[in-house]
Amino acid sequence: MKRTLLIDGDIVAYRYSSTVEREVDWGDDVWSLWSDAKEAKQLILQYLDHLVEATAADDFIFTFSSKDNFRKTIYPEYKHNRKGVRKPVCYLVVKNWIESLYESIEMPGLEGDDVMGILATSGKYEETVIVSEDKDMKTIPGLLWRAGEMELITEEYADYYHLYQTLVGDATDGYKGCKGIGDKRATALLTEDPSWETVVTAYEKAGQTEEEALVQARLAKILRASDWDADKQEPILWEA
Repeated sequence: MKRTLLIDGDIVAYRYSSTVEREVDWGDDVWSLWSDAKEAKQLILQYLDHLVEATAADDFIFTFSSKDNFRKTIYPEYKHNRKGVRKPVCYLVVKNWIESLYESIEMPGLEGDDVMGILATSGKYEETVIVSEDKDMKTIPGLLWRAGEMELITEEYADYYHLYQTLVGDATDGYKGCKGIGDKRATALLTEDPSWETVVTAYEKAGQTEEEALVQARLAKILRASDWDADKQEPILWEA
């Protein structure tokens, strides 16, 4: 069976362009930043060699995020905390280099995470492995390579983790989840009853509405193939 890795290109390009970024003190309080893109490229080649060997992969595809993001039309504050944060100096050079050498996929209005989720559940490939350090990818059923380990995410667990993310939110992505609900409380609630009704009840007890819960669930939902309208080239928003 042919195994295809679906690699989060956003993370790879950011990580290695950041790694080679260095500060220079020119004296008299004058500083600058510089990067050696060749070094970043070499580190990525080494990473890919190790990754392919460690996962026994036959092929790999990079995914990248679109400039536009459909979640911002649902919730304008989505990732608002990242606004104005600069990319590493040679990020774009490294990203363009990856795209010039390897199969890379970007889809309109989607994050790279969504692209991985759609491809992994499309049935187009014999076997896929999502390669990402983002815990959100636990919402996609299938094989996940994270923190140097392979994990099989069942559909049941993927659905559970989506509800969990809806409750706890994600500060990194700028959505808050349910007021007063953290990891322990969310786990306890969903262990007892992993259902949408449990989520809605928690929101209502916190003085929030089901509509607010639905917005958070749509933000937390990494798209699968069934969540993408290929003809219209747009997401199908999640419904309870």
